[in-house]
Amino acid sequence: MSKELQLKAFERLLIIMDELREQCPWDKKQTLQTLRHLTIEETYELGDAILDNDLNEVKKELGDLLLHIVFYAKIGSETNDFDIADVCNEICDKLIHRHPHIYSDTVVKDEEEVKQNWEKLKLKEGKKSVLEGVPRSLPALVKASRIQDKVKGVGFDWEEPHQVWDKVQEELEELQVEVQSGDQDKIEAEFGDVLFSMINYARFLNVNPEDALERTNKKFIKRFQYLESKASELGKPLMDMTLAEMDVFWNEAKKQ
Repeated sequence: MSKELQLKAFERLLIIMDELREQCPWDKKQTLQTLRHLTIEETYELGDAILDNDLNEVKKELGDLLLHIVFYAKIGSETNDFDIADVCNEICDKLIHRHPHIYSDTVVKDEEEVKQNWEKLKLKEGKKSVLEGVPRSLPALVKASRIQDKVKGVGFDWEEPHQVWDKVQEELEELQVEVQSGDQDKIEAEFGDVLFSMINYARFLNVNPEDALERTNKKFIKRFQYLESKASELGKPLMDMTLAEMDVFWNEAKKQ
């Protein structure tokens, strides 16, 4: 599709947004605050579609998310704070500024150097910490991953994967010590350290820990629902089955 047709499609969305905001009772009532949780939900739905590699669904969910962006911009224009042009220009300016290897004479040798330059530029923009860009409301697992990415950008990182694996082993041993002590607060603290170090190790393996865990979640759900269906066929509630009986169907599910 040509740029002209792409811009025409975007203009169509902007016109529809104007009409909905003016005429639809529900759309007229929305605020930045009321849309927030819906936007988060849409983002997770997009994430699900990507993990499922359902490209048609990805397209639909991108549309839903784009609608939210346009919606926020429309609300901002009504209070004269910003509009969609301001949003677009803001990100364009940021991209140009943070890609001096494209729009200036800076030379980089690889992707890693691009990331390091990105963090240095953000500090020059007035940020006091490289961690300021990590949203406080991120889920803990995702937040840990982003924290590690950020500090890596300024050189605070392990050198070799085996060093990280050694750290995982060390944290596991410390967890076991606290499990033996029975101090629940210390157990929780050490368990957190184990998770943090595992997320760090995942990064060295080029594995996205969030995607990996969600993949396992989906696999478990599929197998457990197979187990439930087999129990239903037998007319026997799961709670009345022994673990050995369940295990037969679980192993069948693993072979599916």
